[in-house]
Amino acid sequence: MNDRDTLIERLAEIAAAIDARDWDTIRGAVTDDAHGYGVDGGPEAIVARMQAHLGGVGATQHLLGNHRVQVDGDRARTLTYARVYHVGAGPKEGSFYECLGEYDDRWSRTDRGWLISRRTFTIRIGLGDFAVLRPAD
Repeated sequence: MNDRDTLIERLAEIAAAIDARDWDTIRGAVTDDAHGYGVDGGPEAIVARMQAHLGGVGATQHLLGNHRVQVDGDRARTLTYARVYHVGAGPKEGSFYECLGEYDDRWSRTDRGWLISRRTFTIRIGLGDFAVLRPAD
């Protein structure tokens, strides 16, 4: 596979891991000094932030598309549209939150393959109850 295809495949793997709450895969997908979802501190800080938003959520689905990929040697940037659906659970059962936005990921090629060094998600459209996003009880 070429770098573009490899990066798009990595994005799909990460989205599937988020939906499966496969935190070990998420930890392994980012650099040791990664910044993501508004926090510095690498894999543990990023997973903790994700758990704070998804731990008390029911099923989720991340749909990705409109990939724009720039590769410059061992560095890359991907811009990816996402449509993410969150099902409410516990006290939010029966509610939902859906967001449409764009991931902006910076990548580093390492001996473990392409890893995210920086991730931001900009929400362009939000529908439903944002309070569906919550930590586990």
